[in-house]
Amino acid sequence: MDLRWSAEEQEFRREARTWLEANVPRQPLPSGDTRAGFAAHLAWEQRLFAARWSVVSWPEAYGGRDATLWQWLIFEEEYYRAGAPQRVTQNGIFLLAPTLFAFGTPEQQQRLLPRMAAAEDVWAQGWSEPGAGSDLAAISSRAVRDPAGGGWRLSGQKTWTTRGAFCTHLFGLFRTDPAAERHHGLSYLLLPLDAPGVTVRGFQRLDGDEGFAEVFLDDVFVPDADVLGGVDQGWAVAMATTGSERGLTLRSPGRFLHTAERLVRTARAHPEPTGALRDRVVQGWIDAQAYRLFTLEQVTAISEGRPVGAESSLNKLFWSELDVRLHETALELLGPQAELDSPWSRGFLFSLAGPIYAGTNEIQRTIVAERLLGLPRK
Repeated sequence: MDLRWSAEEQEFRREARTWLEANVPRQPLPSGDTRAGFAAHLAWEQRLFAARWSVVSWPEAYGGRDATLWQWLIFEEEYYRAGAPQRVTQNGIFLLAPTLFAFGTPEQQQRLLPRMAAAEDVWAQGWSEPGAGSDLAAISSRAVRDPAGGGWRLSGQKTWTTRGAFCTHLFGLFRTDPAAERHHGLSYLLLPLDAPGVTVRGFQRLDGDEGFAEVFLDDVFVPDADVLGGVDQGWAVAMATTGSERGLTLRSPGRFLHTAERLVRTARAHPEPTGALRDRVVQGWIDAQAYRLFTLEQVTAISEGRPVGAESSLNKLFWSELDVRLHETALELLGPQAELDSPWSRGFLFSLAGPIYAGTNEIQRTIVAERLLGLPRK
């Protein structure tokens, strides 16, 4: 692994930093998990797209810059360094898009990717169900063949759908062969949330934001053109998406480097922390740097054609628990001020969800035990 940046990469960083410093909103936007905040974030992302910064690693034909994975990491570092707004299009751009590039037909890619890059279509993830939780193979939502219509009829319920109350489209798994065993007979389908038979019901999270939703599907028609990766082949397609979700594409190091730097500034701005609290500030900063180095090693592996596979579970365990530790330390530094509504208090509430979403950390530890360490299943 070579940690030196090339002249081209340094120039890319300079261009990104210059644009971000000139264009990032001076005042923080409202939460993207509220209706008003979501609209404000969309306007920001459309501005990113107009300057070709919304999907830097995508081909130019779809609105990107053909940037390398290294350049994408550089952009992410600069994005968070500049304090730019959270991406409300992340489920589409960071999770569905890599899967579309790997499994989508040319027609699907040409139809879906440009609108995703421009924040015209905003995608929600339809994984969780009331009876399945993090056990993705246990989903019961069904897709029944409609030979006359040339497609599928969907029935069932999805829940914990992040920003589902505001998104325009949903991707998810559906059981197309009820007689098949758990990991078989599933298909990965794409659908608009305004299709006949779809009911979206939003609900509030712990922090009061209203973007979560339950999605009810009652005989919803999906054409064959919106099956991604082949009928009954959904498990392999979904594993590609979860690899992106648990790995580096959803949670790049830039996010945690920025939070660790904020933690150091918070420590400096308050009475000098001593003892264990001081050590935790230092450890948080070291851990963020360690995650960056681990990610750079993974990018090296990908660049050399080595598969990452189940190692994405290590990423998910590390970044989700690091996020909680960083915010807990900040709240202790703040003392009674931590009771007030602030970026730290809101960030702490959100960090508590990290060990749950993208597959609970209990699931990730099981994957690490069985697939990386070779331990017996029971």
